[in-house]
Amino acid sequence: MSDGCAGRPPLLSLILPVLNEATTVVAQLAKLQALRARGAELLVVDGGSNDGTAALAAAGADRLLDAPRGRALQMNAGARASRGDVLLFVHADTTLPPDAEALIRAAIAGGAVWGRFDVSIDGRHPLLPLVAAMMNWRSR
Repeated sequence: MSDGCAGRPPLLSLILPVLNEATTVVAQLAKLQALRARGAELLVVDGGSNDGTAALAAAGADRLLDAPRGRALQMNAGARASRGDVLLFVHADTTLPPDAEALIRAAIAGGAVWGRFDVSIDGRHPLLPLVAAMMNWRSR
């Protein structure tokens, strides 16, 4: 990861692996359009959806890629195809904090070479907050 080319901020590549996400992909891509409008590259990597996900995603992404099914395989394909100095892997159920871009840029300016955001899980099951807390603890 570099800190950008002379005189420009680092390019952010958003990589969204999808598989049969037709019910959510348009809304997820809509959440990412503000970052895209500020210069982020948005790649959707489809793992063989059979529900129309790819067609729905095409209009909201800079590039639509096909890759073998499997989250890691799709993420790797997106990383290889990206142009970014900074890669942000976003999943179909991810909501970034409102200041995500500023947090990422501050981390990079501080010398970070990787990062993560805490997760929260929507749902009514009483154990979901515990699951989220354990995921966040494990990721630190």
